[in-house]
Amino acid sequence: MNKPIVISTWDFGVAANAEAWRTLSENGKALDAVENGVKVAEADVKNQSVGYGGLPDRDGIVTLDASIMDHLGNCGAVLALEQIKHPISVARLVMEKTPHVMLAGDGALQFALEQGFKKEDLLTEKSKKDWLEWLKTAKYNPVSNIENKLYDKAAPERLPGNQFNHDTIGMLALDAQGNLAGACTTSGMAYKLHGRVGDSPIIGAGLYIDNEVGGATSTGVGEEVVRNVGSFLVVELMRQGYSPEEACKEAVMRIIKKKTKSTKDLQVGFLALSKNGEYGAYAIQQGFTFAVCDSQKQDLIIKGKSHY
Repeated sequence: MNKPIVISTWDFGVAANAEAWRTLSENGKALDAVENGVKVAEADVKNQSVGYGGLPDRDGIVTLDASIMDHLGNCGAVLALEQIKHPISVARLVMEKTPHVMLAGDGALQFALEQGFKKEDLLTEKSKKDWLEWLKTAKYNPVSNIENKLYDKAAPERLPGNQFNHDTIGMLALDAQGNLAGACTTSGMAYKLHGRVGDSPIIGAGLYIDNEVGGATSTGVGEEVVRNVGSFLVVELMRQGYSPEEACKEAVMRIIKKKTKSTKDLQVGFLALSKNGEYGAYAIQQGFTFAVCDSQKQDLIIKGKSHY
């Protein structure tokens, strides 16, 4: 078995993994590792797709979604949470201190404040400026991969399907005790309708853990992941004997099969980690990367395979 190990979506997963590894390398729990890890992305003001500094909805409001799940099947999530920098920590408290799995909107904020979290303005000047620029031609209609339109179309590194085309960080960890945990957190699709929720806080869609088999998480256009209960599907395919990469590929192909035309212009990627520490990923478009951290190497970035 390759343990402990932590993997996460996208290049910025390297910094998040490094923090998670601090916990894992000291014989800590996978649950603590994933929470600590994704908090790095949530607090990164330069990351406009997660947490503080995230691009707002069409009304200029930053709303956050997050979920967390442990090896016992316990899980917690917050949806459309405003003014709280670390939604993943609120999600964990929903799991540990309430009889519920999900809290949303004003109720999630009320709970966070009761637990000692402080309100903060999450809309940075940079994200506000980008939103105001978008407003000039906005049709108040959420568009997949709108983030790319912030940049010069002549720059191929910013076109749809690449590492900039995403709206989440998903992290999976296997600790020294052989237990799995996962976390997923996001500010969601840029300029979405107020109240829109993607796959990230939906258990079974954006995140799923089964300690007998493995875990999976997703990134990209959440609506397509929700429609296919993507992460649960990936884990169940691994239960049937698929490798992590094979399971991710099959989940991607089911999305493509249902909507062949529309999937040519959007990105969805799945990332999976098995009980024995094997990992794999697959995406619709080229450009999906993921970060791996274990005892051999702490800053590995791997280009995921893709259909197109």
